[in-house]
Amino acid sequence: MKKPLILLLSLFIFNCNNSEKQKETEHMPEVQKEKTPVLNLEQANRLAQLPLHCMNIEYPNRLSQTLGGDTDLKSPKTLHPAFYGCFDWHSSVHGHWSLVSLLKQFPDLDHAEAIKQKLLQNISKENIKTEVAYFLGVHNKSYERTYGWAWLLKLAEELHTWDNETARELENNLQPLTDLIIGKYIDFLPKLNYPIRVGEHPNTAFGLSFAWDYAHTVNNTTLKTLIEQRAKDFYGSDTNCPMTWEPGGTDFLSPCLEEAALMKRVLPTDEFKPWLDTFLPQLKNKSFILETGKVSDRKDGSLVHLDGVNFSRAWSLNKIAEGLPEYEHLKNIANQHINYSLPSIFEDSYEGGHWLGSFAIYALNSTTIKQS
Repeated sequence: MKKPLILLLSLFIFNCNNSEKQKETEHMPEVQKEKTPVLNLEQANRLAQLPLHCMNIEYPNRLSQTLGGDTDLKSPKTLHPAFYGCFDWHSSVHGHWSLVSLLKQFPDLDHAEAIKQKLLQNISKENIKTEVAYFLGVHNKSYERTYGWAWLLKLAEELHTWDNETARELENNLQPLTDLIIGKYIDFLPKLNYPIRVGEHPNTAFGLSFAWDYAHTVNNTTLKTLIEQRAKDFYGSDTNCPMTWEPGGTDFLSPCLEEAALMKRVLPTDEFKPWLDTFLPQLKNKSFILETGKVSDRKDGSLVHLDGVNFSRAWSLNKIAEGLPEYEHLKNIANQHINYSLPSIFEDSYEGGHWLGSFAIYALNSTTIKQS
Protein backbone atom coordinates (compact mmCIF):
# COMPACT_ATOMS: atom_id res chain seq x y z
CA MET A 1 0.00 0.00 0.00
CA LYS A 2 2.86 2.33 0.78
CA LYS A 3 4.32 2.33 -2.75
CA PRO A 4 1.10 3.55 -4.49
CA LEU A 5 0.70 6.28 -1.86
CA ILE A 6 4.25 7.44 -2.31
CA LEU A 7 3.79 7.44 -6.09
CA LEU A 8 0.57 9.47 -5.84
CA LEU A 9 2.24 11.94 -3.48
CA SER A 10 5.21 12.33 -5.83
CA LEU A 11 2.92 12.99 -8.79
CA PHE A 12 0.99 15.58 -6.77
CA ILE A 13 4.19 17.42 -5.80
CA PHE A 14 5.49 17.25 -9.39
CA ASN A 15 2.26 18.73 -10.76
CA CYS A 16 2.27 21.47 -8.12
CA ASN A 17 5.87 22.40 -9.00
CA ASN A 18 5.07 22.48 -12.70
CA SER A 19 2.07 24.67 -12.01
CA GLU A 20 4.16 27.12 -9.99
CA LYS A 21 6.85 27.23 -12.69
CA GLN A 22 4.20 27.90 -15.32
CA LYS A 23 2.84 30.80 -13.25
CA GLU A 24 6.37 32.21 -12.86
CA THR A 25 6.96 31.95 -16.61
CA GLU A 26 3.64 33.64 -17.37
CA HIS A 27 4.58 36.60 -15.17
CA MET A 28 8.12 37.00 -16.51
CA PRO A 29 8.43 40.26 -18.48
CA GLU A 30 8.83 39.75 -22.21
CA VAL A 31 12.29 40.79 -23.37
CA GLN A 32 12.16 42.81 -26.57
CA LYS A 33 14.68 41.80 -29.23
CA GLU A 34 16.87 44.77 -30.09
CA LYS A 35 18.52 45.36 -33.45
CA THR A 36 22.30 45.04 -33.20
CA PRO A 37 23.81 48.45 -34.05
CA VAL A 38 26.73 48.21 -36.46
CA LEU A 39 29.36 50.81 -37.22
CA ASN A 40 29.41 51.40 -40.99
CA LEU A 41 31.17 53.95 -43.21
CA GLU A 42 28.25 56.39 -43.25
CA GLN A 43 28.00 56.37 -39.48
CA ALA A 44 31.80 56.55 -39.14
CA ASN A 45 31.85 59.75 -41.20
CA ARG A 46 29.23 61.28 -38.92
CA LEU A 47 31.06 60.19 -35.77
CA ALA A 48 34.38 61.55 -37.08
CA GLN A 49 32.87 65.03 -37.22
CA LEU A 50 32.52 65.17 -33.43
CA PRO A 51 36.26 65.08 -32.55
CA LEU A 52 37.17 66.96 -35.74
CA HIS A 53 34.92 69.79 -34.62
CA CYS A 54 36.65 70.21 -31.28
CA MET A 55 40.22 68.86 -31.45
CA ASN A 56 41.61 72.31 -32.26
CA ILE A 57 39.02 74.36 -30.33
CA GLU A 58 40.84 75.80 -27.33
CA TYR A 59 37.91 77.34 -25.43
CA PRO A 60 35.85 76.64 -23.37
CA ASN A 61 38.41 74.60 -21.47
CA ARG A 62 38.66 72.91 -18.09
CA LEU A 63 42.34 72.57 -17.19
CA SER A 64 42.02 70.83 -13.79
CA GLN A 65 45.43 72.29 -13.06
CA THR A 66 47.11 72.80 -9.70
CA LEU A 67 48.87 76.17 -9.73
CA GLY A 68 52.23 76.55 -8.07
CA GLY A 69 52.49 80.24 -8.87
CA ASP A 70 51.74 82.97 -11.40
CA THR A 71 54.16 81.46 -13.92
CA ASP A 72 51.87 78.41 -14.23
CA LEU A 73 49.06 80.57 -15.62
CA LYS A 74 49.28 79.74 -19.31
CA SER A 75 46.80 79.02 -22.08
CA PRO A 76 45.56 75.46 -22.66
CA LYS A 77 47.38 75.22 -25.99
CA THR A 78 50.65 76.31 -24.40
CA LEU A 79 50.34 73.79 -21.58
CA HIS A 80 49.01 70.95 -23.73
CA PRO A 81 49.93 71.53 -27.38
CA ALA A 82 48.93 67.98 -28.34
CA PHE A 83 45.70 67.62 -26.37
CA TYR A 84 44.22 71.07 -25.71
CA GLY A 85 40.89 70.84 -27.57
CA CYS A 86 37.54 69.23 -26.76
CA PHE A 87 37.10 70.99 -23.39
CA ASP A 88 39.56 68.93 -21.31
CA TRP A 89 42.70 66.83 -21.67
CA HIS A 90 41.17 63.37 -21.46
CA SER A 91 38.38 64.22 -23.92
CA SER A 92 40.99 65.46 -26.35
CA VAL A 93 42.96 62.24 -25.95
CA HIS A 94 40.01 59.99 -26.62
CA GLY A 95 38.89 62.26 -29.45
CA HIS A 96 42.22 61.50 -31.11
CA TRP A 97 41.66 57.80 -30.33
CA SER A 98 38.28 58.05 -32.10
CA LEU A 99 39.86 59.30 -35.30
CA VAL A 100 42.57 56.65 -35.23
CA SER A 101 39.99 53.92 -34.62
CA LEU A 102 37.79 55.13 -37.47
CA LEU A 103 40.70 55.51 -39.91
CA LYS A 104 41.93 52.03 -39.04
CA GLN A 105 38.51 50.48 -39.65
CA PHE A 106 37.53 52.64 -42.64
CA PRO A 107 40.46 53.60 -44.89
CA ASP A 108 37.94 55.33 -47.20
CA LEU A 109 36.78 57.68 -44.45
CA ASP A 110 35.98 61.13 -45.84
CA HIS A 111 39.01 63.43 -45.84
CA ALA A 112 41.20 60.61 -44.49
CA GLU A 113 44.48 62.22 -45.57
CA ALA A 114 43.53 65.57 -44.05
CA ILE A 115 42.63 63.83 -40.79
CA LYS A 116 46.00 62.07 -40.75
CA GLN A 117 47.73 65.43 -41.16
CA LYS A 118 45.73 66.87 -38.26
CA LEU A 119 46.80 63.92 -36.08
CA LEU A 120 50.45 64.35 -37.10
CA GLN A 121 50.28 68.06 -36.40
CA ASN A 122 48.96 67.55 -32.86
CA ILE A 123 50.87 64.39 -31.92
CA SER A 124 54.29 65.69 -32.96
CA LYS A 125 57.56 64.94 -31.17
CA GLU A 126 57.82 68.50 -29.87
CA ASN A 127 54.24 68.63 -28.64
CA ILE A 128 54.58 65.33 -26.80
CA LYS A 129 57.81 66.55 -25.22
CA THR A 130 55.84 69.47 -23.74
CA GLU A 131 53.07 67.12 -22.55
CA VAL A 132 55.65 64.96 -20.76
CA ALA A 133 57.16 68.02 -19.08
CA TYR A 134 53.74 68.94 -17.69
CA PHE A 135 53.32 65.52 -16.06
CA LEU A 136 56.78 65.82 -14.56
CA GLY A 137 55.93 69.14 -12.91
CA VAL A 138 55.94 69.31 -9.12
CA HIS A 139 52.23 70.09 -8.74
CA ASN A 140 50.66 67.86 -11.39
CA LYS A 141 52.22 64.43 -10.91
CA SER A 142 48.78 62.85 -10.38
CA TYR A 143 47.20 64.77 -13.27
CA GLU A 144 44.44 62.73 -15.01
CA ARG A 145 44.92 59.70 -12.75
CA THR A 146 43.72 57.18 -13.85
CA TYR A 147 40.99 58.06 -16.39
CA GLY A 148 43.17 60.15 -18.68
CA TRP A 149 46.03 57.68 -18.25
CA ALA A 150 43.75 54.86 -19.39
CA TRP A 151 42.65 56.68 -22.54
CA LEU A 152 46.24 57.60 -23.39
CA LEU A 153 47.16 53.90 -23.32
CA LYS A 154 44.04 53.07 -25.36
CA LEU A 155 45.23 55.58 -27.98
CA ALA A 156 48.71 54.01 -27.91
CA GLU A 157 47.18 50.53 -28.30
CA GLU A 158 45.06 51.66 -31.26
CA LEU A 159 48.11 53.09 -32.99
CA HIS A 160 50.12 49.94 -32.29
CA THR A 161 47.49 47.73 -33.95
CA TRP A 162 46.98 49.97 -37.00
CA ASP A 163 49.08 48.71 -39.90
CA ASN A 164 49.78 52.07 -41.48
CA GLU A 165 52.80 54.31 -42.09
CA THR A 166 51.11 57.27 -40.38
CA ALA A 167 50.37 55.09 -37.34
CA ARG A 168 54.06 54.16 -37.00
CA GLU A 169 55.05 57.83 -36.96
CA LEU A 170 52.32 58.74 -34.49
CA GLU A 171 53.14 55.79 -32.22
CA ASN A 172 56.80 56.75 -32.22
CA ASN A 173 56.00 60.40 -31.46
CA LEU A 174 53.65 59.41 -28.62
CA GLN A 175 56.01 56.83 -27.09
CA PRO A 176 57.68 59.12 -24.48
CA LEU A 177 54.27 59.98 -23.01
CA THR A 178 53.14 56.34 -23.28
CA ASP A 179 56.24 55.24 -21.36
CA LEU A 180 55.66 57.91 -18.72
CA ILE A 181 52.06 56.78 -18.16
CA ILE A 182 53.15 53.14 -17.90
CA GLY A 183 55.64 54.18 -15.26
CA LYS A 184 52.98 56.12 -13.39
CA TYR A 185 50.71 53.05 -13.28
CA ILE A 186 53.55 50.87 -12.03
CA ASP A 187 54.44 53.41 -9.34
CA PHE A 188 50.87 54.14 -8.25
CA LEU A 189 49.08 50.80 -8.14
CA PRO A 190 51.09 49.25 -5.28
CA LYS A 191 50.27 52.33 -3.17
CA LEU A 192 46.51 52.18 -3.77
CA ASN A 193 45.09 50.36 -0.75
CA TYR A 194 41.42 50.58 -1.75
CA PRO A 195 39.75 50.75 -5.17
CA ILE A 196 37.68 53.78 -6.14
CA ARG A 197 34.17 52.54 -6.94
CA VAL A 198 32.46 55.66 -8.32
CA GLY A 199 30.68 56.03 -11.66
CA GLU A 200 32.90 58.83 -12.94
CA HIS A 201 36.53 59.54 -13.88
CA PRO A 202 38.45 58.06 -10.91
CA ASN A 203 36.84 54.59 -11.22
CA THR A 204 39.67 52.14 -10.63
CA ALA A 205 38.22 49.21 -12.58
CA PHE A 206 37.90 51.28 -15.76
CA GLY A 207 41.42 52.62 -15.37
CA LEU A 208 42.79 49.10 -14.98
CA SER A 209 40.79 47.61 -17.88
CA PHE A 210 42.15 49.91 -20.57
CA ALA A 211 45.66 49.69 -19.16
CA TRP A 212 45.41 45.88 -19.16
CA ASP A 213 44.27 45.95 -22.80
CA TYR A 214 47.38 47.93 -23.73
CA ALA A 215 49.72 45.72 -21.71
CA HIS A 216 48.17 42.59 -23.21
CA THR A 217 48.41 43.91 -26.78
CA VAL A 218 52.06 45.02 -26.60
CA ASN A 219 53.08 42.15 -24.28
CA ASN A 220 54.17 44.35 -21.39
CA THR A 221 54.25 41.57 -18.80
CA THR A 222 55.30 43.84 -15.93
CA LEU A 223 52.26 46.11 -16.25
CA LYS A 224 49.90 43.27 -17.10
CA THR A 225 50.94 41.12 -14.13
CA LEU A 226 50.67 44.07 -11.74
CA ILE A 227 47.16 44.93 -12.95
CA GLU A 228 46.02 41.32 -12.63
CA GLN A 229 47.31 41.08 -9.07
CA ARG A 230 45.81 44.40 -7.99
CA ALA A 231 42.45 43.54 -9.59
CA LYS A 232 42.33 40.30 -7.62
CA ASP A 233 43.36 42.14 -4.44
CA PHE A 234 40.66 44.78 -4.89
CA TYR A 235 37.77 42.72 -6.22
CA GLY A 236 38.43 39.01 -5.72
CA SER A 237 36.21 38.71 -2.64
CA ASP A 238 33.39 41.02 -3.78
CA THR A 239 29.84 39.67 -3.72
CA ASN A 240 26.35 40.94 -4.53
CA CYS A 241 27.18 44.24 -6.20
CA PRO A 242 24.23 46.64 -5.67
CA MET A 243 23.14 47.21 -9.28
CA THR A 244 19.88 48.74 -8.04
CA TRP A 245 21.92 51.69 -6.79
CA GLU A 246 22.99 52.49 -10.35
CA PRO A 247 23.19 54.78 -12.11
CA GLY A 248 24.03 57.79 -10.00
CA GLY A 249 22.68 61.09 -11.27
CA THR A 250 25.83 62.02 -13.20
CA ASP A 251 27.44 58.62 -13.78
CA PHE A 252 28.99 57.72 -17.11
CA LEU A 253 30.44 54.41 -15.88
CA SER A 254 28.76 51.50 -14.11
CA PRO A 255 30.82 50.57 -11.03
CA CYS A 256 29.41 47.02 -10.98
CA LEU A 257 29.73 46.29 -14.69
CA GLU A 258 33.16 47.91 -15.08
CA GLU A 259 34.41 45.70 -12.26
CA ALA A 260 32.93 42.59 -13.86
CA ALA A 261 34.42 43.48 -17.25
CA LEU A 262 37.84 43.90 -15.64
CA MET A 263 37.62 40.54 -13.88
CA LYS A 264 36.62 38.93 -17.19
CA ARG A 265 39.97 40.13 -18.52
CA VAL A 266 42.16 38.99 -15.64
CA LEU A 267 40.59 35.71 -14.50
CA PRO A 268 40.57 32.38 -16.35
CA THR A 269 37.05 31.38 -17.42
CA ASP A 270 36.79 28.63 -14.81
CA GLU A 271 37.47 31.21 -12.09
CA PHE A 272 35.51 34.08 -13.61
CA LYS A 273 32.19 32.22 -13.90
CA PRO A 274 31.84 31.33 -10.19
CA TRP A 275 33.10 34.80 -9.26
CA LEU A 276 30.41 36.41 -11.46
CA ASP A 277 27.75 34.07 -10.02
CA THR A 278 28.39 35.55 -6.59
CA PHE A 279 29.11 39.13 -7.70
CA LEU A 280 26.14 39.69 -10.04
CA PRO A 281 24.01 36.53 -9.84
CA GLN A 282 21.07 38.24 -11.56
CA LEU A 283 22.97 38.52 -14.87
CA LYS A 284 22.52 34.81 -15.53
CA ASN A 285 18.73 35.18 -15.59
CA LYS A 286 17.70 35.29 -19.25
CA SER A 287 14.85 37.62 -18.28
CA PHE A 288 17.22 40.08 -16.60
CA ILE A 289 16.29 43.68 -17.45
CA LEU A 290 18.44 46.77 -17.03
CA GLU A 291 16.71 50.07 -17.69
CA THR A 292 18.71 52.58 -19.70
CA GLY A 293 19.97 55.75 -18.07
CA LYS A 294 17.52 58.56 -18.90
CA VAL A 295 18.86 62.00 -19.85
CA SER A 296 16.61 64.90 -18.90
CA ASP A 297 18.71 67.76 -20.32
CA ARG A 298 21.46 67.20 -22.88
CA LYS A 299 22.62 70.80 -22.55
CA ASP A 300 23.65 70.08 -18.96
CA GLY A 301 27.27 68.90 -19.00
CA SER A 302 26.78 66.63 -16.00
CA LEU A 303 23.32 65.21 -16.72
CA VAL A 304 24.36 64.20 -20.25
CA HIS A 305 26.82 61.80 -18.60
CA LEU A 306 23.97 59.30 -18.56
CA ASP A 307 24.30 58.83 -22.31
CA GLY A 308 27.85 57.82 -21.51
CA VAL A 309 26.70 55.28 -18.93
CA ASN A 310 24.53 53.66 -21.60
CA PHE A 311 27.51 53.25 -23.93
CA SER A 312 29.90 52.05 -21.23
CA ARG A 313 27.34 49.59 -19.87
CA ALA A 314 27.05 48.22 -23.41
CA TRP A 315 30.76 47.61 -23.85
CA SER A 316 30.98 46.04 -20.39
CA LEU A 317 28.01 43.74 -20.99
CA ASN A 318 29.46 42.64 -24.32
CA LYS A 319 32.79 41.94 -22.68
CA ILE A 320 31.16 39.89 -19.91
CA ALA A 321 29.16 37.86 -22.47
CA GLU A 322 32.13 37.26 -24.76
CA GLY A 323 32.65 33.52 -25.20
CA LEU A 324 30.02 32.61 -22.58
CA PRO A 325 26.83 31.26 -24.23
CA GLU A 326 24.92 31.32 -20.95
CA TYR A 327 25.31 35.14 -20.93
CA GLU A 328 24.46 35.69 -24.60
CA HIS A 329 21.23 37.50 -23.59
CA LEU A 330 23.30 40.36 -22.16
CA LYS A 331 24.19 41.40 -25.70
CA ASN A 332 20.56 42.32 -26.29
CA ILE A 333 20.66 44.63 -23.27
CA ALA A 334 23.85 46.16 -24.62
CA ASN A 335 22.14 46.81 -27.96
CA GLN A 336 19.21 48.42 -26.17
CA HIS A 337 21.54 50.82 -24.37
CA ILE A 338 23.40 51.83 -27.54
CA ASN A 339 20.20 52.25 -29.54
CA TYR A 340 18.74 54.53 -26.86
CA SER A 341 21.61 57.04 -26.80
CA LEU A 342 23.22 56.84 -30.25
CA PRO A 343 20.70 58.99 -32.19
CA SER A 344 20.97 61.85 -29.70
CA ILE A 345 24.71 62.46 -29.81
CA PHE A 346 24.66 63.79 -33.37
CA GLU A 347 22.20 66.50 -32.42
CA ASP A 348 23.88 67.13 -29.10
CA SER A 349 25.25 70.38 -27.76
CA TYR A 350 28.95 70.83 -27.07
CA GLU A 351 28.43 69.53 -23.50
CA GLY A 352 28.05 66.00 -24.84
CA GLY A 353 29.41 66.29 -28.37
CA HIS A 354 32.99 66.90 -27.24
CA TRP A 355 33.31 63.39 -25.74
CA LEU A 356 30.32 61.11 -26.36
CA GLY A 357 31.41 60.13 -29.86
CA SER A 358 34.35 58.19 -28.40
CA PHE A 359 32.07 56.28 -26.07
CA ALA A 360 29.71 55.51 -28.93
CA ILE A 361 32.52 54.21 -31.14
CA TYR A 362 33.95 51.98 -28.42
CA ALA A 363 30.49 50.62 -27.64
CA LEU A 364 29.78 49.98 -31.32
CA ASN A 365 33.15 48.24 -31.69
CA SER A 366 32.18 45.94 -28.83
CA THR A 367 29.16 44.60 -30.74
CA THR A 368 31.21 43.26 -33.63
CA ILE A 369 34.88 43.20 -32.67
CA LYS A 370 36.38 40.98 -30.00
CA GLN A 371 37.92 43.29 -27.42
CA SER A 372 41.32 42.12 -26.18
